[in-house]
Amino acid sequence: VQLQACGGGLVQAGGSLRLSCTASGRTFSSYGMGWFRQALGKERKFVAAISRSGGSAYYADSVKGRFTISRDNAKNTVYLEMNALKPEDTAIYSCAAETGPFVYPDSYRYDHWGQGTLVTVSS
Repeated sequence: VQLQACGGGLVQAGGSLRLSCTASGRTFSSYGMGWFRQALGKERKFVAAISRSGGSAYYADSVKGRFTISRDNAKNTVYLEMNALKPEDTAIYSCAAETGPFVYPDSYRYDHWGQGTLVTVSS
């Protein structure tokens, strides 16, 4: 599966953005999906993940209550709704796909990665 993320941009602190990640192919519903982010000079970190059906989601503590992950299997797309953005949310956000039965925060479980989209939050 190939993944294409978009929706990043520049936003003021307290603002909102919605990221989208669209997958090629007809087996999107076979993949659990995750969002990860990497700030400049720092390691990649888990943000959120969602199960194949969309029935389960898991969030990093740093975004819980502010970000929402969702998916539309008919559109082969996973979303990340980001609210109450903070300067520390500034990073390149990448989507990823995995084939396990659960929801995973571990990047090594993900086999397919998109190219990332830059989110910049100004103070």
